[in-house]
Amino acid sequence: MGTPPLLGIPRLGVKNSPMPQTTADVIVIGLGPGGEDVAGNLAEAGLDVVGIEKELVGGECPYWGCVPSKMMIRAAGALQEGRRIPQLAGTSDVHPDYRPVARRIRDEATDDWNDQVAVDRFTGKGGRFVRGTGRLVSRDRVVVGDQTYNATRAVVIAAGSRAAIPPVPGLESTPFWTNRDAVKAEQPPSSLIVMGGGAIGVELAQVFSRFGSTVTIVEGADRILPPEEPESSQILSEVLSAEGIDIHTGRFVDAVAYTDGMFEVTVGGVTMTAEKVLVATGRTPNSDLVGAEVLGVDLPGGYLPVDDHMQVVPGVFAVGDIAGKGAFTHMAMYEAAICERAILGRPGAGADYSAVSHVTFTDPEVGSVGLTEQQARAAGITVAVGTVSVPSTSRGWIHKVGNEGIIKVVADAERGVLVGATSVGPTGGEVLSFLALAVRAQVPIATLKNMIYAYPTIWRGIETAIHDTGL
Repeated sequence: MGTPPLLGIPRLGVKNSPMPQTTADVIVIGLGPGGEDVAGNLAEAGLDVVGIEKELVGGECPYWGCVPSKMMIRAAGALQEGRRIPQLAGTSDVHPDYRPVARRIRDEATDDWNDQVAVDRFTGKGGRFVRGTGRLVSRDRVVVGDQTYNATRAVVIAAGSRAAIPPVPGLESTPFWTNRDAVKAEQPPSSLIVMGGGAIGVELAQVFSRFGSTVTIVEGADRILPPEEPESSQILSEVLSAEGIDIHTGRFVDAVAYTDGMFEVTVGGVTMTAEKVLVATGRTPNSDLVGAEVLGVDLPGGYLPVDDHMQVVPGVFAVGDIAGKGAFTHMAMYEAAICERAILGRPGAGADYSAVSHVTFTDPEVGSVGLTEQQARAAGITVAVGTVSVPSTSRGWIHKVGNEGIIKVVADAERGVLVGATSVGPTGGEVLSFLALAVRAQVPIATLKNMIYAYPTIWRGIETAIHDTGL
């Protein structure tokens, strides 16, 4: 579908407002990855853009999420590789030191949580930056403090999400961690209980365990990484357990207390103690903080409903976490480009979520794209599944240690194309790139079977998995 004609914004505001008013072509609420991209590109295109951000320009990803956490993961991975040397190449004596990690996060990822470079980047493109909390009072008006901003062309809501804190008795009165506190830590805790076995929880659990923390994961679902294929959860669970992480699934935390510098966490009538508790039980959208209710639309789960050009109502757009299509930086950037085209009235395809890919950066990495086997069956698809274990591939066998993994493909047997795939292994996220393209482009199974796969690579295992479908 091409880009729809740009629609004007109904003027629903009250005239003669006592607040100072400023007019702009576009107002962007939230300058995380998606919002910053929209605001900066529209400003470069010649529009008068006001960008509003109450925290740091760039959002969660560069300061508390993707970038610093992957620095932590890289460092923890180096430690583990050092410990694997005796099985491969000699002797090693590994002594963890978290100080270089903390320094690198402050120096390279966050500039000690100062966003001046990012602010200058935006204003250098011609945008006007406002520090504060933007709140809609109508479809074309946003209030920040005692200032009102009127949009003549569009309002873009990119206010993101925040850590979801479950209503566990006693939790709110304790100094628990979220991912932000974990990233800011200067030393690993002696012991850590992680509430939640999703991507953030398992990544940080493995990091701190490899730096010497005694770690326990508590997950309410029957397995960690519940959105992934069961095989992925099983492989990662076995790896984490072998590394000394205690995993409790099918249980929720009943209560939390904090006394004399230690947490007491009750799970199923049993009380565990730890120096720190990390709450990693998901994210909640910030729609309640930006006045989204004035748009007059239903907010399922608190997310803003968007069409395939990211429009909520005429003249109001949403991108990123708050649009509810996936809390990933790459999703926000993808949606930002679509939103920009729509506001500029340029032709272009709408959003296509048939091949959404994501990676959990544990060791092994867990990458997936499209539908899981269960999702495909629930959608009424005639499913054919193929798998191969990574250790059975030539490169996986050569890798020898730290080679746990699987490649799994989910095919629509009637159409002869892949609708989903999973890649778990030492380079699971990179192997996923081939599979993501195959799913998105609907490459025929016959074509995938009649390819030359480089040897010896882990991704050569895709050929085996494709043949295993029987198609």
